[in-house]
Amino acid sequence: MLNGYEPETKPMSPNRKLWLAFSAALLIVLSYVGWIFYSRWHENRAINQEVTAERTEKDQRNAAATVETLGGSEFKIISFYASPGLIHRGDEVTMCYGVSNAKSVSIDPPIGETWPSVNRCMQITPKKTTKYTFTADDGKGSTKTAELTIEVK
Repeated sequence: MLNGYEPETKPMSPNRKLWLAFSAALLIVLSYVGWIFYSRWHENRAINQEVTAERTEKDQRNAAATVETLGGSEFKIISFYASPGLIHRGDEVTMCYGVSNAKSVSIDPPIGETWPSVNRCMQITPKKTTKYTFTADDGKGSTKTAELTIEVK
């Protein structure tokens, strides 16, 4: 009360009460919906991070297994074979070789250009039964050899 004067209070109109109640209810509903969206986003983000971590770990294991399959850091002949091993004169044979950590490779008798590869195949047509020698060199003084014979009837 100021100087004996009391302000006059006017009762709230029904429309205003309705508007305030509606606004309060809308605020509560929007807050609840926002909380649901946030919690689902947060949960999905955690799941995605877990899946990404698992996938990365699996990819690393697969990469390590692939490197090991291909010889790892070891110098070795992975494969040297021909298919089929028995042919008739004039038929073609697929000869394949694979090496890991080699600097140079050769096949004797020569069948064409060769180079280090984990898997290389070429078509050849031997005229007679021939014994092939595959030699791989690591460039550090070590060599490895493998042999195969293709029979020609």
